[in-house]
Amino acid sequence: MLDLFSWSHILILLAVALVVVGPKDLPKLMHMVGKWVGKARGLASEFKKSFDEMARQSELDELRKEIEELKSHTAVADSHVELGPLESGLPEAGPEPRAGEFKVTEAAPPAMAASEQPRQ
Repeated sequence: MLDLFSWSHILILLAVALVVVGPKDLPKLMHMVGKWVGKARGLASEFKKSFDEMARQSELDELRKEIEELKSHTAVADSHVELGPLESGLPEAGPEPRAGEFKVTEAAPPAMAASEQPRQ
């Protein structure tokens, strides 16, 4: 809080206070100013803590919302698992491929050896 004033400004203020208030009451004045500065710092830290708590609470609310959305999506995905496979709805296998045709599968093709890879 005293970062606003340089040391020269503080010395000038103390000299003016010494002349205006007097040497007898200056310690009382400094004590009172110290209490005010302490109260101001306490209020500022309390405000900062409450603001941080509000920010943390809003982050927690967002996380709770995301978790509920994930739970609802997981519940939908689990309902498909409960139904089980629908084999009766699949079409029957067609005829075997003729010579020169390839059978379509869902498996990935086998990896090619280094000598079989195409050149660029």
